[in-house]
Amino acid sequence: MLNDSTVTANIPAADLDRARRFYADTLGLTPAGENPGGLVYTTAGGTSFYLYETEYAGQAGHTIAQWHVADVSAEVEALKANGITFEHYDLPGVTWQGDIAFAAEMGHAAWFKDSEGNIMCIDDASTG
Repeated sequence: MLNDSTVTANIPAADLDRARRFYADTLGLTPAGENPGGLVYTTAGGTSFYLYETEYAGQAGHTIAQWHVADVSAEVEALKANGITFEHYDLPGVTWQGDIAFAAEMGHAAWFKDSEGNIMCIDDASTG
């Protein structure tokens, strides 16, 4: 049943127009679809997420979405060039090399916030 289904992340935005600009201009993403409630994004990897407007955006104190990438360091540098500031967290067993965290069981990871205050993570595709 659920094991045979797909899952779509839902990402809240207090201001959908601002979030659309951030996801386009900063992250380089274009919506694959749009409806009155929000925007649907689909990655080349075949996963999707839904960006929707709500007054509750940015209130989660945890990672909302993880992007599994081939090269965390290259993605961090590209995002920094687009103005992204990375978050640092005090996590047990984690060592930091600049903005990139490393733990044997986790691999490499880096966290940033989107325009709405949602916490995003990029991590090693091999461990995600």
